[in-house]
Amino acid sequence: MKKPLLVIGNKNYSSWSLRAWLVLTESGIDFDELRIPLYSQGFRDAIRQHNPAGKVPVIVDGGVAIWDTLAIAEYLAELVPTLWPSDAAARARARSIAAEMHSGFPALRERMPMNCRARGRSVPSSEELSADIERIQQIWETTRAGFGSEGPFLFGPFTIADAFFAPVVCRFVTYGVACPGEAASYMEAVLARPSLQAWLEAGKAETEVIDLYEVGR
Repeated sequence: MKKPLLVIGNKNYSSWSLRAWLVLTESGIDFDELRIPLYSQGFRDAIRQHNPAGKVPVIVDGGVAIWDTLAIAEYLAELVPTLWPSDAAARARARSIAAEMHSGFPALRERMPMNCRARGRSVPSSEELSADIERIQQIWETTRAGFGSEGPFLFGPFTIADAFFAPVVCRFVTYGVACPGEAASYMEAVLARPSLQAWLEAGKAETEVIDLYEVGR
């Protein structure tokens, strides 16, 4: 059978692509990958060949296109149920925090765009940005305390929820956001994950520079 195709943007910059790529990689499903550099000439038209919304990521599986990272995650979880926690309460919490990440934290997204290969970046603080950072740290700490006893991730084993927060871990590294105790340990575990390490290495090898995401220099 033909393998699923995952269409993504730049590995250095595309946080949404990273989420879908991690979920698919961690699922164990073999797939093909098509990288379309963001803001390159004709990139919207190239993406629309796979996704009518003109955005990445998108999975094309058996002639069916699935776009939006949350939809992709749920589609893959139907194929590989272990991508969500097995316990109903934990699974409900995992879906809740993944959805919160999917739709929230606008100050963090705007002021701290993902830039995997950058280090030592500094951006002005604000009440909104501080609130986003504090809420994320709270999610990590309380989830680990309530559900993470069987492993180093939010629910013990790596799940979709961890994939959704992985770009935030990358952002915190880029912009030097220090985390206390359990949140710091969680960051270390995510950064050490082989799948994320593979993504980061590929991001470092990219040559494109998108000025929109090169903030805090």
